Amino acid sequence: MNPGSIFIEAAVESIGGALAADAEGVDRIELCGSLHDGGLTPSAGLMRRALESITKPIHVFIRPRTGNFVYDRHDVAVMLGDIKDARAAGAPGVVCGALTADGRIDRATMSELIAAARPMTVGFHRAFDQVSDQGAALETLIDLGIAVVLTSGGAALALDGAPRLRQLVDQARGRIDILAGGGITPANVADLIERSAVRHVHGKAFAGLRAAVQRLE
Repeated sequence: MNPGSIFIEAAVESIGGALAADAEGVDRIELCGSLHDGGLTPSAGLMRRALESITKPIHVFIRPRTGNFVYDRHDVAVMLGDIKDARAAGAPGVVCGALTADGRIDRATMSELIAAARPMTVGFHRAFDQVSDQGAALETLIDLGIAVVLTSGGAALALDGAPRLRQLVDQARGRIDILAGGGITPANVADLIERSAVRHVHGKAFAGLRAAVQRLE
């Protein structure tokens, strides 16, 4: 990413959406299933077709079920299998997340998932917005070697979490990418960037987002 530029990631759940995001000029695609449920692991067929059709980096979303992010050994086994499939398909990265019942990063589970994913890049999804202490959780993710964390700053919408996002950017000091997500649109992305200082944004409604951020660069 050039100095001063804004990195855009698009969350998509279909091959059509992935192709449209690629044409829009996004920097990376997060490939998901069932976005209306908060995102689930995409099908193996969708994963393979997207990776065959698109040259932009694709990070595969890994989530075995809806509900909370506290996983038992069966859930973990499913995620490990899905990560293996993503790696075999040639994905450059995966996005996952696991928490303990008391709202901390599940270090043991994440260590297992990260080990299975390497050498792929590993990101942590918006389970981060459910942790009890985001500052401590961020240090845990950095220690684990996570490359990027998707967050709204703990708010329903990223714009509402802008003050907290700014604190996370300051704390990260370039050690991990703070990827802002949650209701980001071409109409509010400039305000979000100004208020939060984030340089990485994530959205489902990506049409026009590139044009909007180019005016800031």
